[in-house]
Amino acid sequence: MRTTPNPTPARDACSSAAPALSRHTAWAMLLVLLSGFALSQAYRTVTAMIAAALQSDFGLSPSSLGLFASLFALTFGAVQLFMGVGIDLYGLRRTVLMTAPLSILGAALSAWSPGYGWLLAGQALIGLGCAPAFLACTVFIARHFPAAQFAAVSGIGMGLGGIGMLFTGSPLAWLVEQHGWRAAFAALGLLSLLSWLLIAWKVHEPVQSARPGPRQSPLAATREFGALLAQPHSWGILAMGLVTYASFLTLRGLWLGPLLMERHGWTLVASGHLALTVSLISLVSPGLFGRMDPGPLRRRRLLVGAVSAVALMFAALGLLHAAWLNVALIILIVIVSGCSILQYAHVRSSYPLRPRDARWRC
Repeated sequence: MRTTPNPTPARDACSSAAPALSRHTAWAMLLVLLSGFALSQAYRTVTAMIAAALQSDFGLSPSSLGLFASLFALTFGAVQLFMGVGIDLYGLRRTVLMTAPLSILGAALSAWSPGYGWLLAGQALIGLGCAPAFLACTVFIARHFPAAQFAAVSGIGMGLGGIGMLFTGSPLAWLVEQHGWRAAFAALGLLSLLSWLLIAWKVHEPVQSARPGPRQSPLAATREFGALLAQPHSWGILAMGLVTYASFLTLRGLWLGPLLMERHGWTLVASGHLALTVSLISLVSPGLFGRMDPGPLRRRRLLVGAVSAVALMFAALGLLHAAWLNVALIILIVIVSGCSILQYAHVRSSYPLRPRDARWRC
Protein backbone atom coordinates (compact mmCIF):
# COMPACT_ATOMS: atom_id res chain seq x y z
CA MET A 1 0.00 0.00 0.00
CA ARG A 2 2.53 2.61 -1.17
CA THR A 3 1.52 6.16 -0.44
CA THR A 4 2.42 9.48 -2.00
CA PRO A 5 4.53 12.02 -0.10
CA ASN A 6 3.05 14.13 2.65
CA PRO A 7 0.30 16.44 1.45
CA THR A 8 1.35 19.99 0.69
CA PRO A 9 -0.60 23.12 1.58
CA ALA A 10 -2.01 23.04 -1.95
CA ARG A 11 -3.99 19.98 -0.94
CA ASP A 12 -6.41 22.20 0.92
CA ALA A 13 -7.09 24.42 -2.06
CA CYS A 14 -10.57 22.99 -2.37
CA SER A 15 -11.30 23.98 1.22
CA SER A 16 -9.97 27.51 0.89
CA ALA A 17 -11.60 28.18 -2.49
CA ALA A 18 -14.99 28.66 -0.88
CA PRO A 19 -16.03 31.04 1.92
CA ALA A 20 -15.11 29.47 5.24
CA LEU A 21 -17.79 28.40 7.68
CA SER A 22 -17.34 29.48 11.27
CA ARG A 23 -16.19 26.71 13.61
CA HIS A 24 -19.54 26.75 15.41
CA THR A 25 -21.52 26.54 12.16
CA ALA A 26 -19.32 23.78 10.75
CA TRP A 27 -19.75 21.66 13.87
CA ALA A 28 -23.52 22.28 13.94
CA MET A 29 -23.90 21.16 10.31
CA LEU A 30 -21.63 18.16 10.86
CA LEU A 31 -23.70 17.01 13.84
CA VAL A 32 -26.87 17.20 11.75
CA LEU A 33 -25.22 15.20 8.96
CA LEU A 34 -24.05 12.69 11.56
CA SER A 35 -27.67 12.04 12.52
CA GLY A 36 -28.04 10.33 9.15
CA PHE A 37 -24.90 8.32 9.75
CA ALA A 38 -26.16 7.33 13.21
CA LEU A 39 -29.33 5.97 11.63
CA SER A 40 -27.20 4.10 9.10
CA GLN A 41 -25.35 2.49 12.01
CA ALA A 42 -28.65 1.54 13.62
CA TYR A 43 -29.98 -0.07 10.45
CA ARG A 44 -26.85 -2.11 9.88
CA THR A 45 -26.84 -3.44 13.47
CA VAL A 46 -30.56 -3.99 13.99
CA THR A 47 -30.40 -7.64 12.88
CA ALA A 48 -28.46 -8.69 15.97
CA MET A 49 -31.53 -7.91 18.11
CA ILE A 50 -34.30 -9.13 15.79
CA ALA A 51 -32.60 -12.26 14.40
CA ALA A 52 -34.40 -14.70 16.69
CA ALA A 53 -37.78 -13.08 16.03
CA LEU A 54 -37.24 -13.17 12.26
CA GLN A 55 -36.23 -16.82 12.38
CA SER A 56 -39.34 -17.63 14.40
CA ASP A 57 -41.78 -15.68 12.20
CA PHE A 58 -40.42 -16.65 8.78
CA GLY A 59 -38.57 -19.90 9.55
CA LEU A 60 -35.25 -18.52 8.31
CA SER A 61 -32.13 -20.63 8.18
CA PRO A 62 -28.81 -19.13 9.30
CA SER A 63 -27.85 -18.60 5.64
CA SER A 64 -31.14 -16.81 4.91
CA LEU A 65 -30.63 -14.64 7.96
CA GLY A 66 -27.09 -13.88 6.80
CA LEU A 67 -28.37 -12.88 3.36
CA PHE A 68 -30.92 -10.56 4.96
CA ALA A 69 -28.26 -8.88 7.08
CA SER A 70 -25.72 -8.62 4.25
CA LEU A 71 -28.10 -7.13 1.69
CA PHE A 72 -27.84 -3.74 3.38
CA ALA A 73 -24.05 -3.82 3.03
CA LEU A 74 -24.26 -5.10 -0.55
CA THR A 75 -26.50 -2.32 -1.85
CA PHE A 76 -24.76 0.25 0.37
CA GLY A 77 -21.33 -0.65 -1.03
CA ALA A 78 -22.43 -1.13 -4.63
CA VAL A 79 -23.40 2.53 -5.07
CA GLN A 80 -20.58 4.23 -3.13
CA LEU A 81 -18.81 5.26 -6.34
CA PHE A 82 -22.00 6.84 -7.67
CA MET A 83 -22.61 8.61 -4.36
CA GLY A 84 -19.13 10.11 -4.64
CA VAL A 85 -19.83 11.29 -8.18
CA GLY A 86 -23.17 12.73 -7.06
CA ILE A 87 -21.55 14.65 -4.19
CA ASP A 88 -18.88 16.02 -6.55
CA LEU A 89 -21.32 17.15 -9.21
CA TYR A 90 -24.44 18.13 -7.27
CA GLY A 91 -23.28 18.72 -3.70
CA LEU A 92 -23.52 16.64 -0.57
CA ARG A 93 -26.80 18.22 0.62
CA ARG A 94 -28.68 17.45 -2.59
CA THR A 95 -27.23 13.95 -2.81
CA VAL A 96 -28.25 13.11 0.75
CA LEU A 97 -31.71 14.66 0.46
CA MET A 98 -32.45 12.83 -2.80
CA THR A 99 -31.20 9.46 -1.53
CA ALA A 100 -32.20 9.28 2.16
CA PRO A 101 -35.97 8.92 1.53
CA LEU A 102 -35.23 5.44 0.19
CA SER A 103 -34.25 4.36 3.71
CA ILE A 104 -37.54 5.70 5.06
CA LEU A 105 -39.41 3.76 2.38
CA GLY A 106 -37.33 0.65 3.10
CA ALA A 107 -38.05 0.86 6.83
CA ALA A 108 -41.78 1.16 6.15
CA LEU A 109 -41.65 -1.79 3.75
CA SER A 110 -39.75 -3.88 6.30
CA ALA A 111 -42.21 -3.06 9.08
CA TRP A 112 -45.13 -4.11 6.84
CA SER A 113 -43.51 -7.03 5.00
CA PRO A 114 -45.67 -10.18 4.90
CA GLY A 115 -42.81 -12.42 3.72
CA TYR A 116 -39.08 -12.89 3.39
CA GLY A 117 -38.89 -11.45 -0.12
CA TRP A 118 -40.40 -8.16 1.03
CA LEU A 119 -37.89 -8.06 3.88
CA LEU A 120 -35.04 -8.35 1.38
CA ALA A 121 -36.51 -5.56 -0.75
CA GLY A 122 -36.76 -3.36 2.34
CA GLN A 123 -33.14 -4.03 3.26
CA ALA A 124 -31.99 -3.19 -0.26
CA LEU A 125 -33.82 0.15 -0.16
CA ILE A 126 -32.42 0.95 3.28
CA GLY A 127 -28.89 0.25 2.06
CA LEU A 128 -29.36 2.55 -0.92
CA GLY A 129 -30.86 5.30 1.22
CA CYS A 130 -28.02 5.19 3.74
CA ALA A 131 -25.26 5.00 1.09
CA PRO A 132 -24.12 8.66 1.21
CA ALA A 133 -24.46 9.02 5.00
CA PHE A 134 -20.86 8.80 6.22
CA LEU A 135 -19.34 9.73 2.85
CA ALA A 136 -21.12 13.08 3.06
CA CYS A 137 -19.73 13.58 6.58
CA THR A 138 -16.21 12.73 5.41
CA VAL A 139 -16.40 15.18 2.48
CA PHE A 140 -17.78 17.86 4.78
CA ILE A 141 -14.90 17.35 7.23
CA ALA A 142 -12.34 17.51 4.41
CA ARG A 143 -13.82 20.77 3.14
CA HIS A 144 -14.47 22.66 6.35
CA PHE A 145 -11.91 21.45 8.91
CA PRO A 146 -8.10 21.80 8.82
CA ALA A 147 -6.25 18.91 7.18
CA ALA A 148 -4.25 18.29 10.35
CA GLN A 149 -7.52 17.62 12.21
CA PHE A 150 -8.99 15.28 9.62
CA ALA A 151 -8.28 12.00 11.44
CA ALA A 152 -9.29 13.40 14.83
CA VAL A 153 -12.56 14.95 13.62
CA SER A 154 -13.37 11.85 11.57
CA GLY A 155 -12.81 9.75 14.68
CA ILE A 156 -15.14 11.94 16.69
CA GLY A 157 -17.68 11.73 13.87
CA MET A 158 -17.43 7.94 13.73
CA GLY A 159 -17.87 7.81 17.49
CA LEU A 160 -20.91 10.10 17.50
CA GLY A 161 -22.40 8.12 14.63
CA GLY A 162 -22.14 5.08 16.89
CA ILE A 163 -25.00 6.55 18.95
CA GLY A 164 -27.21 4.77 16.44
CA MET A 165 -25.85 1.48 17.74
CA LEU A 166 -26.87 2.43 21.28
CA PHE A 167 -30.49 2.26 20.16
CA THR A 168 -29.99 -1.24 18.77
CA GLY A 169 -28.72 -2.48 22.14
CA SER A 170 -30.88 -2.68 25.25
CA PRO A 171 -33.54 -0.14 24.08
CA LEU A 172 -34.27 -2.07 20.90
CA ALA A 173 -34.19 -5.42 22.72
CA TRP A 174 -36.87 -4.11 25.08
CA LEU A 175 -38.92 -2.70 22.18
CA VAL A 176 -38.77 -6.00 20.30
CA GLU A 177 -39.78 -7.99 23.38
CA GLN A 178 -42.72 -5.65 24.06
CA HIS A 179 -43.99 -4.87 20.57
CA GLY A 180 -42.25 -7.20 18.11
CA TRP A 181 -39.55 -6.71 15.50
CA ARG A 182 -41.79 -4.66 13.19
CA ALA A 183 -41.87 -1.88 15.79
CA ALA A 184 -38.08 -1.63 15.47
CA PHE A 185 -38.29 -0.75 11.78
CA ALA A 186 -41.20 1.62 12.39
CA ALA A 187 -39.19 3.51 15.02
CA LEU A 188 -36.11 3.69 12.79
CA GLY A 189 -38.21 4.94 9.89
CA LEU A 190 -39.62 7.79 11.99
CA LEU A 191 -36.14 8.74 13.20
CA SER A 192 -34.89 8.70 9.58
CA LEU A 193 -37.66 11.09 8.59
CA LEU A 194 -36.66 13.44 11.41
CA SER A 195 -33.01 13.30 10.33
CA TRP A 196 -33.97 14.07 6.72
CA LEU A 197 -35.95 17.12 7.83
CA LEU A 198 -33.06 18.37 9.98
CA ILE A 199 -30.58 18.05 7.10
CA ALA A 200 -32.95 19.90 4.75
CA TRP A 201 -33.29 22.69 7.33
CA LYS A 202 -29.77 23.10 8.67
CA VAL A 203 -27.13 21.94 6.16
CA HIS A 204 -26.17 24.66 3.65
CA GLU A 205 -22.58 24.90 2.43
CA PRO A 206 -21.25 28.15 0.96
CA VAL A 207 -21.18 28.12 -2.84
CA GLN A 208 -17.74 27.66 -4.37
CA SER A 209 -16.77 29.89 -7.24
CA ALA A 210 -17.18 27.94 -10.45
CA ARG A 211 -14.36 27.64 -12.96
CA PRO A 212 -15.06 28.68 -16.56
CA GLY A 213 -16.35 26.04 -18.92
CA PRO A 214 -19.10 23.40 -18.85
CA ARG A 215 -19.75 21.30 -15.79
CA GLN A 216 -18.11 17.88 -15.82
CA SER A 217 -20.42 15.10 -17.00
CA PRO A 218 -21.33 12.17 -14.71
CA LEU A 219 -19.59 9.77 -17.14
CA ALA A 220 -16.36 11.78 -17.09
CA ALA A 221 -16.49 11.98 -13.29
CA THR A 222 -17.00 8.22 -13.07
CA ARG A 223 -14.01 7.62 -15.34
CA GLU A 224 -11.92 9.85 -13.09
CA PHE A 225 -12.79 7.67 -10.09
CA GLY A 226 -12.15 4.52 -12.09
CA ALA A 227 -8.65 5.75 -12.93
CA LEU A 228 -7.78 5.47 -9.24
CA LEU A 229 -7.90 1.67 -9.56
CA ALA A 230 -5.01 1.84 -12.02
CA GLN A 231 -2.73 2.94 -9.19
CA PRO A 232 -1.10 -0.09 -7.53
CA HIS A 233 -1.55 1.07 -3.94
CA SER A 234 -5.32 1.36 -4.46
CA TRP A 235 -5.66 -2.43 -4.34
CA GLY A 236 -3.91 -2.64 -0.99
CA ILE A 237 -6.21 0.04 0.41
CA LEU A 238 -9.26 -1.81 -0.94
CA ALA A 239 -8.07 -5.14 0.46
CA MET A 240 -7.74 -3.71 3.95
CA GLY A 241 -11.04 -1.87 3.64
CA LEU A 242 -12.81 -5.16 2.98
CA VAL A 243 -11.84 -6.63 6.35
CA THR A 244 -11.63 -3.79 8.90
CA TYR A 245 -14.92 -2.06 9.66
CA ALA A 246 -16.80 -4.86 7.90
CA SER A 247 -15.61 -7.46 10.41
CA PHE A 248 -16.71 -5.29 13.33
CA LEU A 249 -20.15 -4.79 11.79
CA THR A 250 -20.52 -8.51 11.12
CA LEU A 251 -20.05 -9.18 14.81
CA ARG A 252 -22.04 -6.24 16.19
CA GLY A 253 -24.64 -6.13 13.45
CA LEU A 254 -25.55 -9.81 13.15
CA TRP A 255 -23.84 -12.54 15.15
CA LEU A 256 -23.43 -11.00 18.60
CA GLY A 257 -27.02 -11.76 19.64
CA PRO A 258 -27.34 -15.28 18.16
CA LEU A 259 -23.86 -16.22 19.44
CA LEU A 260 -24.62 -15.31 23.04
CA MET A 261 -28.16 -16.73 22.99
CA GLU A 262 -27.39 -20.03 21.27
CA ARG A 263 -23.89 -20.73 22.57
CA HIS A 264 -24.32 -19.49 26.14
CA GLY A 265 -28.10 -19.37 26.69
CA TRP A 266 -28.29 -15.62 27.27
CA THR A 267 -31.65 -13.84 27.03
CA LEU A 268 -32.34 -11.24 24.35
CA VAL A 269 -32.21 -8.40 26.88
CA ALA A 270 -28.92 -9.71 28.37
CA SER A 271 -27.46 -9.83 24.87
CA GLY A 272 -28.76 -6.30 24.38
CA HIS A 273 -26.86 -5.15 27.46
CA LEU A 274 -23.57 -6.40 25.99
CA ALA A 275 -24.49 -4.87 22.62
CA LEU A 276 -25.08 -1.57 24.43
CA THR A 277 -21.69 -1.87 26.18
CA VAL A 278 -20.00 -2.61 22.85
CA SER A 279 -21.75 0.38 21.29
CA LEU A 280 -20.59 2.68 24.08
CA ILE A 281 -17.01 1.53 23.54
CA SER A 282 -17.37 2.13 19.81
CA LEU A 283 -18.31 5.75 20.54
CA VAL A 284 -14.91 6.34 22.11
CA SER A 285 -12.35 4.12 20.38
CA PRO A 286 -12.40 5.76 16.89
CA GLY A 287 -11.88 9.19 18.44
CA LEU A 288 -8.97 7.94 20.54
CA PHE A 289 -7.26 6.36 17.52
CA GLY A 290 -7.93 9.53 15.51
CA ARG A 291 -6.16 11.64 18.12
CA MET A 292 -3.29 9.13 18.20
CA ASP A 293 -2.77 9.34 14.42
CA PRO A 294 1.03 8.98 14.00
CA GLY A 295 1.10 10.55 10.53
CA PRO A 296 1.52 9.07 7.03
CA LEU A 297 4.84 7.31 7.61
CA ARG A 298 3.78 5.21 10.62
CA ARG A 299 0.02 5.07 10.09
CA ARG A 300 0.16 2.09 7.71
CA ARG A 301 2.14 -0.04 10.18
CA LEU A 302 -0.35 0.71 12.93
CA LEU A 303 -3.24 -0.24 10.65
CA VAL A 304 -1.63 -3.53 9.59
CA GLY A 305 -0.82 -4.44 13.18
CA ALA A 306 -4.33 -3.67 14.41
CA VAL A 307 -6.02 -5.59 11.60
CA SER A 308 -3.79 -8.61 12.25
CA ALA A 309 -4.63 -8.50 15.96
CA VAL A 310 -8.36 -8.36 15.24
CA ALA A 311 -8.04 -11.35 12.88
CA LEU A 312 -6.37 -13.41 15.62
CA MET A 313 -9.07 -12.43 18.11
CA PHE A 314 -11.83 -13.47 15.72
CA ALA A 315 -10.13 -16.85 15.30
CA ALA A 316 -9.99 -17.24 19.08
CA LEU A 317 -13.67 -16.26 19.35
CA GLY A 318 -14.57 -19.10 16.99
CA LEU A 319 -12.42 -21.71 18.71
CA LEU A 320 -12.78 -20.87 22.41
CA HIS A 321 -16.26 -21.23 23.92
CA ALA A 322 -15.86 -20.05 27.53
CA ALA A 323 -18.49 -17.34 28.13
CA TRP A 324 -16.21 -14.93 30.00
CA LEU A 325 -13.51 -15.29 27.36
CA ASN A 326 -15.98 -14.71 24.51
CA VAL A 327 -17.21 -11.52 26.18
CA ALA A 328 -13.63 -10.32 26.73
CA LEU A 329 -12.71 -11.05 23.12
CA ILE A 330 -15.77 -9.20 21.81
CA ILE A 331 -14.86 -6.14 23.88
CA LEU A 332 -11.22 -6.24 22.77
CA ILE A 333 -12.24 -6.61 19.12
CA VAL A 334 -14.42 -3.51 19.39
CA ILE A 335 -11.66 -1.49 21.05
CA VAL A 336 -8.99 -2.37 18.46
CA SER A 337 -11.45 -2.00 15.56
CA GLY A 338 -11.54 1.73 16.29
CA CYS A 339 -8.21 1.87 14.47
CA SER A 340 -10.09 1.55 11.17
CA ILE A 341 -10.82 5.28 11.34
CA LEU A 342 -7.19 5.86 10.32
CA GLN A 343 -8.00 4.40 6.92
CA TYR A 344 -9.82 7.60 6.00
CA ALA A 345 -6.75 9.69 6.77
CA HIS A 346 -4.63 7.11 4.93
CA VAL A 347 -6.76 7.44 1.80
CA ARG A 348 -6.71 11.24 2.01
CA SER A 349 -2.90 11.30 2.12
CA SER A 350 -2.52 8.68 -0.62
CA TYR A 351 -4.05 10.63 -3.50
CA PRO A 352 -3.47 14.20 -4.71
CA LEU A 353 -6.51 16.44 -4.66
CA ARG A 354 -7.76 17.27 -8.14
CA PRO A 355 -9.07 20.70 -9.16
CA ARG A 356 -12.71 21.24 -8.34
CA ASP A 357 -14.73 21.99 -11.44
CA ALA A 358 -18.19 22.05 -9.93
CA ARG A 359 -19.78 24.36 -7.41
CA TRP A 360 -20.64 23.05 -3.97
CA ARG A 361 -24.32 23.06 -4.68
CA CYS A 362 -26.11 23.03 -1.33
